[in-house]
Amino acid sequence: MLAGSQRAAAAATILAVALGGCAVTTPGGDSAPVRPPAPPPAAAAEQDAAPAAPPPGLAKLPDPVVLPVPKTERGNKPYTVWGQRYEVLPSADGYREEGLASWYGTKFNGRQTSSGEVYDMYKLTAAHRSLPIPTYVRVTNLDNGKHSVVRVNDRGPFHPDRIIDLSYAAAVKLGFEDLGTARVRVAALLPEQALPPADAAAGPPFYVRAGRFASVAAADAMRAELRVLAAGESFVVYSGEDYQVRLGPLATRREAERLRAVLVFQELGPVVVEE
Repeated sequence: MLAGSQRAAAAATILAVALGGCAVTTPGGDSAPVRPPAPPPAAAAEQDAAPAAPPPGLAKLPDPVVLPVPKTERGNKPYTVWGQRYEVLPSADGYREEGLASWYGTKFNGRQTSSGEVYDMYKLTAAHRSLPIPTYVRVTNLDNGKHSVVRVNDRGPFHPDRIIDLSYAAAVKLGFEDLGTARVRVAALLPEQALPPADAAAGPPFYVRAGRFASVAAADAMRAELRVLAAGESFVVYSGEDYQVRLGPLATRREAERLRAVLVFQELGPVVVEE
């Protein structure tokens, strides 16, 4: 079981999403961070690498929920890297491509991305040269069949033989973190394509019970730690026997199950989905 401060840090780690970059001026005065490839080893002051002690369970991270989100103000204009001009697709609808994927880790961890977010190598994110930001894509490793949904929020890779650059966590889920590259299929997802009809249909609200405590003070402490995870609210309910911390409401059971998986990943103990 993680201590309170560790659990709060893990919560921030699980939900933050981003990739590292450097600023490149684009037409129209939009200063968008774009991450060019690293210089040759002889000129590089810092080499990219896997983390020395990655947290356990990265291979079981739940896929991000595909949401209908607008394009970001940053990172969606034409840009130039090393003299090469790149255009951004007007829409991700119908995008599907096969090719090589790579991943990146410690060198860019904590740096700003094209979307303005901060790269966290333990989140399921990616960089792409032309897909709108953000775009959700399903990436499938063609060598082992493993797959993951990731959110594109940065620009790259700028190696001509690669089509997508994945976070370290995504590489772990796809099973190629020790190889560096993998043959993959990348397919864009729209919100209505990601959820089966039964999940997308309206139904009763769902809640995730995250803990049960003998005292209201202990329940309030957990509620405060988990507030960042709540899709709706986090609150304490007295059941007549104990104090229960619940998160919600959530519109579908699928959303509730994803949130439950995040809480289980943090070693919170029994976590229950309730209607």
